[in-house]
Amino acid sequence: MKKVLITGAAGFIGSHICDRFMNEGWYVIGVDNLLTGSQKNIEHLSENKNFKFLEKDITDELKISDEIDLILHFACPASPVDYLNFPIETLMVGSIGTFHILNLAKEKKARYVFASTSEVYGDPEVHPQPESYWGNVNPNGTRSVYDESKRFSESLSMAYYRKYDLDVRILRIFNTYGPRMKLLDGRVVPNFIYQALNGMDLTVYGDGSQTRSFCYADDLVEGIFLVSEKEKIEHRVLNLGNPDEYKIIDFADIIIKKTGSNSKIIFKPLPLDDPKMRKPDITKAMENLHWIPKISLDEGIHKTIEFFHSQINQK
Repeated sequence: MKKVLITGAAGFIGSHICDRFMNEGWYVIGVDNLLTGSQKNIEHLSENKNFKFLEKDITDELKISDEIDLILHFACPASPVDYLNFPIETLMVGSIGTFHILNLAKEKKARYVFASTSEVYGDPEVHPQPESYWGNVNPNGTRSVYDESKRFSESLSMAYYRKYDLDVRILRIFNTYGPRMKLLDGRVVPNFIYQALNGMDLTVYGDGSQTRSFCYADDLVEGIFLVSEKEKIEHRVLNLGNPDEYKIIDFADIIIKKTGSNSKIIFKPLPLDDPKMRKPDITKAMENLHWIPKISLDEGIHKTIEFFHSQINQK
């Protein structure tokens, strides 16, 4: 049985990845320090003999006796609320944490898949964003703790590829949403849904003309799985996301209609360095993996609203 180690296993995306690999017959070792992840996301796996969970901080060296075929490094506070609350931890996991996981992959001769982000493109001056674009990033702004930790991790990962011939794949993940997102996550999808379900005004920053592209979690996980299983890959850096693009003001209207809410839209100043455009060029993923998102925004938002509704009712 093939074995995969997944850091950030109790997070929103990490827990869905655990599910997918379990369903495909892999033995899964999940690692998370639960700083921003939740045990609740993986509790349904706790009795499965092919799942092992380690509550560990990867900024400490990770000792694993098992043979490992594949490592997916997804540990990192990912929402603005989290990485602004934990700026030092975010930088540490993207530097020392990545160093430890790369050394583990080298020791185990394991394929290594790193979860980078569209944030490496910063406030882009190229639209849509291809992997060849170097980005427009403020290296010392408030968002830089996340942006630069991911950019450093990419650089370190490629250094291991070049020096040690480690099988490295880097995924630049664009806005993803779905069940298991935290209610007060701070990103636009949970923000709007939470506000609408509670009869609160929806908060739009700036004039709402900025754009985002939204990928449902199942589509993203499919792309991650395809990257992880592919034996030979032409491009080591790939965008994963849904290229359907929406203005934030239009997306707010969609959420109000989908929830049947009477909420109004209010406007607040745009945060520093907030990207004005965000849309992935997924040509390389389509060519390399024959992957394209399949779940419509209407279907994905419906499922996400149902999940949030159930979470609010439990409170």
